[in-house]
Amino acid sequence: MFTLAERIGRLGTESAFDVLGKARALERQGRDIIHLEIGEPDFATPPHIVAAAKKALDDGYTHYGPTPGLPELREAIARHVSETRGIPVQPDQVVVTPGAKPIMFFSILALVNPGDEVILPDPGFPIYASVVRFAGGVPVPIPLMEQRAFGFDLDEFERRAGRQTKLIILNSPQNPTGGVLSPTDLRRIAAVAQRHRIPILSDEVYRRFSYGDSPHSIASLPGMADLTILLDGFSKAYAMTGWRLGYGVMPVPLAEAVSRLMVNSNSCTTSFTQIAGVAALEGEQRDSLAMVEAFRRRRDLVVTGLNAIPGVSCRTPAGAFYAFPNVTAFGRPAQVIADHLLQDAGVAVLAGTGFGQYGEGYLRLSYAASEARLSQALDRMVASLARLG
Repeated sequence: MFTLAERIGRLGTESAFDVLGKARALERQGRDIIHLEIGEPDFATPPHIVAAAKKALDDGYTHYGPTPGLPELREAIARHVSETRGIPVQPDQVVVTPGAKPIMFFSILALVNPGDEVILPDPGFPIYASVVRFAGGVPVPIPLMEQRAFGFDLDEFERRAGRQTKLIILNSPQNPTGGVLSPTDLRRIAAVAQRHRIPILSDEVYRRFSYGDSPHSIASLPGMADLTILLDGFSKAYAMTGWRLGYGVMPVPLAEAVSRLMVNSNSCTTSFTQIAGVAALEGEQRDSLAMVEAFRRRRDLVVTGLNAIPGVSCRTPAGAFYAFPNVTAFGRPAQVIADHLLQDAGVAVLAGTGFGQYGEGYLRLSYAASEARLSQALDRMVASLARLG
């Protein structure tokens, strides 16, 4: 019998995959389940990206590559980030990883010592706090306020940030709320980071999914490029979740440390997928933009439908592809409501508490499903929540 290391007990999980397992079990019993729990675009990867990967296989991109990424992809990423964030980026600031999560994982491991505090959003992506605890750090959750369009409680942020803070994690557009940090909020956060010289991990993986102006990056603010680790990837913007391709842009000394963690864990990212990444960034964007427009229509359908359900209210998300309705009027814990919808209505959603303590009273719905299935889910929810009483 193995005795697991104590640190393994500090790792959490993603509730989306737990709910997916329960939903699949019901499907095996013959139930029809509408999946609104998983944050994955339901579109195919654009054909020109697939074609580039096939050609790369034929061209022999099947061997080890440089640990921080193929030069051609690092150069493409540097150009892309320079253009979209308005900051100069050099290829040696770029580290390519198998998915974007390793940038989060490696950055935290490289910067956080036991006992160090890390500020993060709550409700927020649960892996942030999980990895902080794994590294021995102390997560410091800052509430995202519905009345502030799910922006930081900046007064609380400014009280909690200080010399003990070794990292600030931002996510905009945000999972699970769909909130986007305003330029005013970013300036206040940047002022604190500069005052105390606190690095910021800016998770911008949903950047393409913005339904208004392009979201601002804190890296673009004066003096912040040298304090920011920009996390992005291909899974969401190009429907490439299974390709596992992400990247980080950061100061060179940290890029070297992250590359050292890469060589000790993954050696390198798959070569032919990196060639596909070049095609994604520098090729035709029509399919990606059409996908975002489809999500805009779905967002409007879902938000209108949720607000028509007695006892439910839902802000219109400014980004990502999640709705985060308020269900406090039912007087039940969010997890009870989510369980009821799955068992009674066959609609798989997540409780807001899967994203932190301040998620109580909310549900998260991914609208990565067809408009027909979303309409069917809303109809089921109306009847099911009426039965909840």
